[in-house]
Amino acid sequence: MDRFTPYRDQLDALEKAGRKRRLSIPAGKDFSSNDYLALSRSPYLKDCAQTAIANGMAHGSGGSRLLGGNHPEHEALEAFAADHYGAESSLFFGSGFAANAALFATLPQTGDLLLYDELIHASVHDGMKLGRAEFTGFPHNDCNAVEQEIRNWRASGGTGTIWIAAESLYSMDGDRAPLADLARIADMHDAMLVIDEAHAVGVYGEGGTGLAGDIGRQENAILLRTCGKALGGEGGLLTMPKILREFFINRARPFIFSTAPSPLTAHLARQAIIYVADNPSLQAGLAGHIALARDCFSGLSLGDHQDSQIFPIILGEDRVAVEVAARLQGQGFDVRAIRPPTVPAGTARLRISLTLNVTQDDIRDLSAALHEALVLADAA
Repeated sequence: MDRFTPYRDQLDALEKAGRKRRLSIPAGKDFSSNDYLALSRSPYLKDCAQTAIANGMAHGSGGSRLLGGNHPEHEALEAFAADHYGAESSLFFGSGFAANAALFATLPQTGDLLLYDELIHASVHDGMKLGRAEFTGFPHNDCNAVEQEIRNWRASGGTGTIWIAAESLYSMDGDRAPLADLARIADMHDAMLVIDEAHAVGVYGEGGTGLAGDIGRQENAILLRTCGKALGGEGGLLTMPKILREFFINRARPFIFSTAPSPLTAHLARQAIIYVADNPSLQAGLAGHIALARDCFSGLSLGDHQDSQIFPIILGEDRVAVEVAARLQGQGFDVRAIRPPTVPAGTARLRISLTLNVTQDDIRDLSAALHEALVLADAA
C-alpha cells in the first residue's frame, strides 16, 4: 500500500465535503484579515523599523531567551506592557497561539479544574491536552453552567484551583463574553480567570487596552493580548502576577525551548501599542465602519453578533458559503467562507471583518454585492 494513502484518503474526504483548505494570496478589498486598524502597512511603523535597523538593531534573536536570545527590546516591551495594561508583569511570545498553548500546558496543575468556553480558540485546546489539569467545556457564555460545574466539582471532592477561560470577543461570531459575571464567579470561588483579548486589543478600551478593563488588574487574572491583529505586527503578550511570570520562565517548555522573537518584532509591538494609545481616531474610524455595516447587513442572519468589527453572515450549508464567497471574490471583495470544524456543523458562514483598509463606500459596495449574491444562491 502507498504509505501516503491515509493522508490522500482524508484529503479526498475533505474535498468531497467542501472543507478542504487551500492557501491563497489575498486579493481584492480587505474584508477578511484581522488587520483591524490597518497598522500592518503603517508608514509610521515602517519608519520605526527602518530607523531601528539603521541604528543597528538585530533582526534576529539568535537563541532562546534563556540562552543568549534575551534582548533589551524584549525587556522594554514587557515592562511597558505591564505598566500600560495595569499588571504586575508580562511575558512576550512569538505568537498568541504559542502563548495560549504555553499557558494552559504549564499553569493549571494536577488536581486543578479548568473550565473553558466551548467556542474558545484551538490554541487553548492544544495547551490543555499537554497540561496536567482536568478540563471540561461549558456552553458558550453560560455563566450559570460555570457555577454549576464548580459546585459539582467541589461536591465531588475537588480541592485544587479552578481556572476559567474565555475570550473577550469571539472571532467567528463577533460576540462578547460576560466578563463582569465571569470575574464575579472567579472571585467568589477563589478561581483564576484567563481572558483572551486577541480580537479586542487595540480596538476597544481606553488607549486600546481591550474589553477587560480593571479585571486585568486583579491578582487572579491573566490576559492574552496578541500583537498580530489590530497592532499590525506579530507576537503575543501575557500579563499576569510576577510569580507566574517566574514560573513560566522556569517551567513553560514552549518558552524555554523556542528561539526568542526578534528584537525588532518586540520593538515594533511596543511602538504599535504607543501609537494606538496616542491616536484615538483609529478606534473612532473603525467604530464608524461598524455602525455603517450594522445598518447595511440588517436583516441578514448574524447569529449572536454584538457591536463588533466581526460580522458572521451565517448561511448554513458549506457549499452555499463557498459559492457566495467565490462570487464576492470575483467582484473584488476578499471575503472568506468559514466551515466546520472551525465553526459548528450547520453554521457555515461568511466571516466579514471590518478594517481601516477599506472605506465606507467599499462597505456599501460589498453590501450590495452580498445581497445580490444571496438572492442568486437562493435561486440556485
